[in-house]
Amino acid sequence: MITMKGIAASNGYAIGPAFVYNPQTVEITDKKVKDTQAEWTRLSVAVDTAIKQLEASYENALNEVGEETAAIFEAHMEMLGDPELLDTAKEAILDEYLNAEAALHRTAEAFAVALEGMDDEYFRARAADIRDVTHRVICIMNGVDNSQLFSALKEPSVILAPDLTPSDTINLNKSLVLGFCTGTGGPTSHTAILARTLGLPAIVGAGMKILEVHTGESMILDGRNGDLIAQPDPETLAIYKVRQENWNKFCEEALKIAKEPAITRDGHQVEVVANVGSVEESEQAIQQGAEGVGLLRTEFVYLGKNHLPDEDEQYQAYKSILDVFGQRPVVLRTLDIGGDKELPYLKIAPETNPFLGVRAIRLCMQQPELFKPQLRAIIRSGFGHNLKVMFPMIATVPELRAAKKIMQECRAELEAEGKPLPAKMEIGIMIEIPSAVMLADHLAKEVDFFSIGTNDLTQYTMAADRTNPGVSYLNDALSPAVLRLVSRAIEEAHKAGIWIGMCGELAGEPVAIPVLLGLGLDEFSMNAPAIPLAKYIIRQLSLEKCQQIAKKALEMCSCEDVVQYVQKELPITNQG
Repeated sequence: MITMKGIAASNGYAIGPAFVYNPQTVEITDKKVKDTQAEWTRLSVAVDTAIKQLEASYENALNEVGEETAAIFEAHMEMLGDPELLDTAKEAILDEYLNAEAALHRTAEAFAVALEGMDDEYFRARAADIRDVTHRVICIMNGVDNSQLFSALKEPSVILAPDLTPSDTINLNKSLVLGFCTGTGGPTSHTAILARTLGLPAIVGAGMKILEVHTGESMILDGRNGDLIAQPDPETLAIYKVRQENWNKFCEEALKIAKEPAITRDGHQVEVVANVGSVEESEQAIQQGAEGVGLLRTEFVYLGKNHLPDEDEQYQAYKSILDVFGQRPVVLRTLDIGGDKELPYLKIAPETNPFLGVRAIRLCMQQPELFKPQLRAIIRSGFGHNLKVMFPMIATVPELRAAKKIMQECRAELEAEGKPLPAKMEIGIMIEIPSAVMLADHLAKEVDFFSIGTNDLTQYTMAADRTNPGVSYLNDALSPAVLRLVSRAIEEAHKAGIWIGMCGELAGEPVAIPVLLGLGLDEFSMNAPAIPLAKYIIRQLSLEKCQQIAKKALEMCSCEDVVQYVQKELPITNQG
């Protein structure tokens, strides 16, 4: 029996034979070409063919998983239609006499690296989409068709692959797929998103050792803990079969009541809302029981463009999402990009340590021409909706006051122009820097709410870059050091009479929910698929018991101790 560890990406259990999928790749080398026009034509024809393939995948996805998830393929078609992507590749062909494969690959890599430089994990994951869609074109130019590899799949199996593109995932015969495990990728990749939408358990980032497994070997895939077990012994197999049966029953019950409020057994109610970055995600969130939005990522408006989106363009984008939620509360985060994020229309100087540099609110304050159109669009879109706005990366009180002043100026301008505006709009900040926690008593007097971003708060507290696998063991938000900061932020917020939420990954972690409830968190914001389970867990708990658990967790010295303790005290957090 061999156990391998990856990142849990989609809950559930898969038990069955392995099917190893190892697609053919194309080696890309720089070559000089003589007929540059013919080379550009070759690329253009391949792009047209790729778009036709994506159209077919889109239609397939519409039937399989609905319009929201099918939009992935629309996004891929838009990427291939991006004038900047193709024009840049064309220039490399015509001006440098570069072969089409190398020109497209070089251009796509520049786009992908820029996306990977973003702080938000969701947008970093879009780098894989750029690589996927351009690799499709390169394969077409070289006559490579990996789709036939799946024709050998004859029985329900656990799919093991270096990676799976959205097209791979959606075009599989779902009746023959028990679950996915990929060597690379993250939990916000489109493969992970599709797996969750399809209700299939998945593990990502498990390393290439998984490809040493032989097709047909007995496998267990634990999508809850990220464990992949090859050739399990009879005892382990029996244990997981029981877990699988219990989990399936549990999920059915949780989804049935997902739209009911999250109220503990002793009558304490909290808000459970969603993190979203598109209309499609918003619609999915409503279906999963979201009571609103705790984090609307505005970066989606800026990506995939060769120009700075103007005020009206941003207004329409924000309003389209607000219309989905009606009068439900929506918390919008102003632009949060890093100093290492390069966009053609932004002037950002290179930095040695961009995570500690000019990013988020710091960048916006330095570039009012970037910040003011967004604030004007936000204020306008709030008319007729329950919109709240929050500033990311606030470290000091003067910084917050300066941001608020610019927002007041924008509102005054809009009033003078006679634009319809919301009567009131709550203003809050992200608590994601330790200094903000230590100044929480002062900051709370300046705002209407706090929202804790545990992803950044953890990396800054532990001095561990969360994109660096070498220090990944330090990046756990259940570390008592981080929990103590969370506790202080909640305490200071309540002292000042304001509410406090959390939009970091921790808010959707089942084992963290009792601790956060006990600490007094008012709002839990998470990715939509996590909502039914989170609400179910909250309904099974009592606030009094959670307060006891939270107090004990703060006294512990490691995240491992916290997890073991909570799971022992409240087995409900480890369903299945």
